[in-house]
Amino acid sequence: MKRIITFGEIMLRLNPEGYYRFLQAEKFEASYAGGEANVAVSLANYGMDAAFVSKVPAHEIGQCAVNALRKFGVDTKNVVRGGKRLGTYYVEKGASQRASKVIYDREYSAIAMAEPSDFDWDEIFEGADWFHWTGITPALGGNLPQICLEACKAAKERGITVSCDLNYRKKLWSTQQAQKVMSELMRYVDVCIANEEDAKDVFGIEAEGTDINAGKLNHQGYISVAQQLCQRFGCQKVAITLRGSISANDNDWAAMLYTDGEAYFSPTYRVHIVDRVGGGDSFGGGLIYAILAGKEPQEVINFAVAASCLKHTIEHDFNLVSVSEVEALAGGNASGRVQR
Repeated sequence: MKRIITFGEIMLRLNPEGYYRFLQAEKFEASYAGGEANVAVSLANYGMDAAFVSKVPAHEIGQCAVNALRKFGVDTKNVVRGGKRLGTYYVEKGASQRASKVIYDREYSAIAMAEPSDFDWDEIFEGADWFHWTGITPALGGNLPQICLEACKAAKERGITVSCDLNYRKKLWSTQQAQKVMSELMRYVDVCIANEEDAKDVFGIEAEGTDINAGKLNHQGYISVAQQLCQRFGCQKVAITLRGSISANDNDWAAMLYTDGEAYFSPTYRVHIVDRVGGGDSFGGGLIYAILAGKEPQEVINFAVAASCLKHTIEHDFNLVSVSEVEALAGGNASGRVQR
């Protein structure tokens, strides 16, 4: 069984019920999530040996976050206890022409205050095949850029495949900060995951002939983006999600995988969204699983997009689907008919 290590922050997610706005809410639903944690849950659900590495407070709320991962079989033995608070974020689900909103409250969280000495990468990477992180983690500041660099170097020394979802978040750092830090870290990345905007925001690499706000996506432009990422950083594979936003509720969803000089495009799904937060992470989890499962490039991108398509129909961040459900959709069973 392949072993995947993911590293990042897990947070408390709070959202009003249904489509209530923050200003209407008198109570909030609580769940736990974070980019790399979401990937770990997906991989555990697919039967992989998935581990999550982080730092959480040594109190009950920190333990709730750990328990949320353990529930789905994620290995949490290398989650460090310490610090004073668990990061929190608030989600207001959009509808029609009203966009969803996310408010972060994660400054001075346990992981943001972590020290390099908190993580023994020799022990953490014992028996590992894959290491996954996202651009969100170094964006939290403090020692995390250094910790991420140490982790990437340790993984590469052991021949472990390294993947990174660029995941640029303008509420966490500037494009200038992101470019400086990520340019160094990307030298260790084998598999780069991005969306329509990430490469432009972080590295100034833009897909020509594309207007994401108008839902106009140029395939040839994204091939060029992937080629430039490979040339600049030495990535072996680049996966780019392609979202055509019709409204907050309805999106067209597809992706491209660039590998060995060839580009592979998935089918496009018209998705009616239940909860889109975590959609990119579910794509990453599907991509990693399909690569480790030995699927051919076209099958890899088809599986990853189908997995993420299903996630858009599930409340909260975790993608709670099985391999058989994803493969059924990737194989063309998109009717949504009742299974009896």
